[in-house]
Amino acid sequence: MADARTLMSTDVQCIPAEETVDRAAQVMRDHDVGALPVRGADGELIGVVTDRDLVVRALAAGLAPDRTTLADLVEGAPVAVAPDAHSAEVLQAMGDAQVRRVVVVDGGDLLGIISEADLAQHLTDEDLAAFVRRVYQG
Repeated sequence: MADARTLMSTDVQCIPAEETVDRAAQVMRDHDVGALPVRGADGELIGVVTDRDLVVRALAAGLAPDRTTLADLVEGAPVAVAPDAHSAEVLQAMGDAQVRRVVVVDGGDLLGIISEADLAQHLTDEDLAAFVRRVYQG
């Protein structure tokens, strides 16, 4: 099995917490991604916003996308793993938190992000199936 450094995508786009929902949607579209790590005013990683967050927690809730900031949507610290975390640890973290993406950090520095697509490229069918059962069946 691989470690987090092997699993992760390194071309990660971050977005400041003061940016709006509509701007986050544009960045996701432009970079063809479904999640963006969010940084606070101090540069600290404060969360991850997903395309689903934008739709369900902002648009469907009637929030104005041009006035609602990502700081209004982000809840809690992102689920993170170390670059040397074994793939079993990555799967455990994702399963425990019921998330489909984790960030890879080293001493507070964002190195990459691991998504379901990354897992599908690197894991055995058996390990991937176990992950899917755990995350989607809750």
